[in-house]
Amino acid sequence: MKESLARISLMAGAVLMVTVAAGCAGKGETHVLSLQPKPPAAQPSGVEPVKIVIEPFEDRRTDKAHIGARSHLWGGITHFDVAGGQVADLVTHTLVNRLKSRGWGERPWDVRLGQAGSETDADIVISGQVQDFSANAKSRVFSTLIDTKNRFTIQAKNLGDKSTTTRSIEGAQTQTVFWFNEADVQELLAATMMDGIDRLIADTTISQKALRPLR
Repeated sequence: MKESLARISLMAGAVLMVTVAAGCAGKGETHVLSLQPKPPAAQPSGVEPVKIVIEPFEDRRTDKAHIGARSHLWGGITHFDVAGGQVADLVTHTLVNRLKSRGWGERPWDVRLGQAGSETDADIVISGQVQDFSANAKSRVFSTLIDTKNRFTIQAKNLGDKSTTTRSIEGAQTQTVFWFNEADVQELLAATMMDGIDRLIADTTISQKALRPLR
């Protein structure tokens, strides 16, 4: 009886190992992360009387093929990408939505997305470049390490006095999970991006219809 139980335990263990191995081998696939920003449910009242235009950001990343990959425990990789593959557009729309709902002083602002050279009736025109926007995961025994990074350069042209304000934003976050889920990558990457936008807001202010650095 004991021999039968031991044999069953060994068989169950073998099945478990095969299942784990099958789930931890990458096939070079590309998985799309759902990071599309959601617009505010409704435009809040009391919008500040400062007109801000945000021009589409430029993608200055060295490698534009993917935003990262997961290295599997038993070999192989799975690539990560964002919907549409347009990282700069994602960052641009996220900034627009953030400022529309809650910008400087936690107040909503009159912000719209415009094309380059569309600043004729704006007070402030914001443009930017994305130098880094990445998410990588490395599977280990009983855990997976997730690493996200971003680096942006944001420039504001104040049309009233012809001045400019430039800010460089760089951030990174890591998380270790027991059971890997792509939702963890999405959430950490979104949090890293939003942290950069929040630091832009915290490090600047609007004064006399112009964006100014606090220090």
